Amino acid sequence: MTTGSFRVSLIEPYLGGSHRAWAVGWQRASRHSVTIHGHEAMAWRWRMRGSAVTLARALNEDIAIHGPPAAIVATDMVDLAALLGLTRQSLPDVPAVLYLHENQLTYPRQGDEPLDQGLVWSMWRSMVAADEIWFNSSFHREELLGALPGLLLSVPDHDHLDLLDGVADRARVHPVGVDKAGLSATTRSGRRGDAPLVLSSQRWHHDKEVGAVLQALIRAAGDGIDFRLAIVGDDTGGQADELNPMIDQLGVRVVARGQQSREDYVALLRDADIVVSAARNEFFGIAVVEAIAAGAWPVVPDALAYREVIPPPWHAACLYQRGRLGTALRSTLDAVASERPGVSGLAATMGRFDWPVVAEAYDTAIDELVAGGSRPAH
Repeated sequence: MTTGSFRVSLIEPYLGGSHRAWAVGWQRASRHSVTIHGHEAMAWRWRMRGSAVTLARALNEDIAIHGPPAAIVATDMVDLAALLGLTRQSLPDVPAVLYLHENQLTYPRQGDEPLDQGLVWSMWRSMVAADEIWFNSSFHREELLGALPGLLLSVPDHDHLDLLDGVADRARVHPVGVDKAGLSATTRSGRRGDAPLVLSSQRWHHDKEVGAVLQALIRAAGDGIDFRLAIVGDDTGGQADELNPMIDQLGVRVVARGQQSREDYVALLRDADIVVSAARNEFFGIAVVEAIAAGAWPVVPDALAYREVIPPPWHAACLYQRGRLGTALRSTLDAVASERPGVSGLAATMGRFDWPVVAEAYDTAIDELVAGGSRPAH
């Protein structure tokens, strides 16, 4: 197997938030030379439709100066098939990886929002064009591969079903890395006499169901249960207008809300006793992983990627069945306030997502891909 240091071109059209953290995290931890080509984190639908043209131009310009990379890694935010077509003269034999943070086929839509057929078929073409397809969790891989036959059978003819086995064979699981610097588990606030700190750290969008978390906490507050709340994360757009009045009902219990600086966010992670989620969609869960790594007790659905992020020995203490969020939260708040042991050892298991560990797995996969070369055209 070929090993060493290669030039890797990383294509991320939506270079912000967790996508930027992922790209920069790998770049910093990799033994390869990773060059990031991206655009601002805005207008995500246009990024998915138009970025292949502009980023192909940037890639061609980079190749003219530095020569071709050993491999390309592009995220689900770019039409990889179009990108490869637009760089065919510069990249005739360079293997390409598609990294799926999300997918547009199984991502929960809001209300009566229709399926965006253009984006879904762009994703499918990218999967067919890729030499390898990397998923951020096994849950994500299995959910999408299970949904693809229905999509392909919806067409009038030439249904591509014969390509499914090849796509599945090229599917791999490579979790997202997290920056564990400053996140080592510490003595929690509840053991210092303060009310337990509950952390909600997911974006305020419909698929994360932050409103369900607030409803459970408002009921708990009404019953006199003592806690503090940090409700942070991306509060732009989404459901902010609906959530802010609910947050106001919790008054002085709220110690932080909305977007935070990294420094302030890490301080909250280190202070949080409990991290809570009611998400209907979670393909990995960076925010929850970071909180667990810092020592928080997770209260999360018994579903989605949470079942693999949290190892089985801790499932009973951390995962709740749908409809049981309020009960699970109250039980955990009581355990924390009473200083009863609950998730000892769980924080250490998040070490498998530390960037040095994850980057080495990525780098080794690139080594193997470069050694094998790109797959024959079909």
